[in-house]
Amino acid sequence: MVTGQDLEKDRLMTLQQVAEYLQIKERTIYGWAQKGQIPSFKLGNVWRFKREDIDLWIEERKRDTPRSKALRDAKIKRN
Repeated sequence: MVTGQDLEKDRLMTLQQVAEYLQIKERTIYGWAQKGQIPSFKLGNVWRFKREDIDLWIEERKRDTPRSKALRDAKIKRN
C-alpha cells in the first residue's frame, strides 16, 4: 500500500518550489541544475527535481560542511 509519506518523497518539484524549499533564488537553482550541482532532470524543456533526491542532497551537504566535520572529530576524540 502506498502511503502519503511515499507519495511525498516521490513528488516532483518545479524550480520555483525547490527555490522556495531551500530559500534560495530561482536563478541560483537554475544555474546549479545546468551545472549538475543539484540532482535534477529535464522533463521536456523544464527542470524537475525529485523531493527525495533534494532531501538526500541536503543531508550530504550538511555532512560535508566544516562545522559538521569538526563536531564529528570532537566526538571521536572524546570517545
